[in-house]
Amino acid sequence: MISNFLNYLSLYKRKFKYKKISYSFNAVDLIINYIFKEKKDGIYLDVGAQHPISNNNTYLLFKNGWSGINIDLDIKNIELFNLSRPNDINLNKAISSSASEKKLYFYHDKSPINTLSHEVSSYQSAVVNEIKTIKTTNLNMLLEKINFNKHIDYMNIDVEGHEIEVFNGFDLKRYKPSVISVEFLDLKMKKLEFRNNDLSNVINSKIYKILNNNNYSLINWLHGDLIFVHKNFRD
Repeated sequence: MISNFLNYLSLYKRKFKYKKISYSFNAVDLIINYIFKEKKDGIYLDVGAQHPISNNNTYLLFKNGWSGINIDLDIKNIELFNLSRPNDINLNKAISSSASEKKLYFYHDKSPINTLSHEVSSYQSAVVNEIKTIKTTNLNMLLEKINFNKHIDYMNIDVEGHEIEVFNGFDLKRYKPSVISVEFLDLKMKKLEFRNNDLSNVINSKIYKILNNNNYSLINWLHGDLIFVHKNFRD
């Protein structure tokens, strides 16, 4: 009787001790949080941050004392960041390779699939509500404008197929984020599902080649999110 009670107590304690809460769509935040498990005051840069809590890769870090920069092209999303993370730098900007004007394929306010990519928009089954012309900038210009000079521990990029353009306007050799997660939309798939993933498509992608050529190693892949680590951060 006592033995059963103790076993039950042990199971009950472990149930809560090892419970893991993720705010990411694909549990990316659990991997990132584990990588930085000893760091309590890190800096993140989130491009395409979308919502400050749900489906967000930096909220768990924020809860652990981190701070950083959150960028999104939807002003409604940035208003939510200003409410929930007022001490972060929250910027309503569309990030691309340069300062220019581009077409935004707009579905609705706060939509996670609003995109600057015509190819991605054409792939979606949802119907575009409006095509807007918006101004873009790039990360190099933006970081210089706000006089940002801190080391980026973690960088997340989720811009619905416009990731290459973001990298083309960002000096990886200068800033060298320790860890980068980036959305990889493999449009060669008939349907974006786990069971259709193909590692060869990742290895042959422009995203992989850009990061590999800048001393990053692919260490994890969760659904549509690739996680890379810079060589200086590896043992």
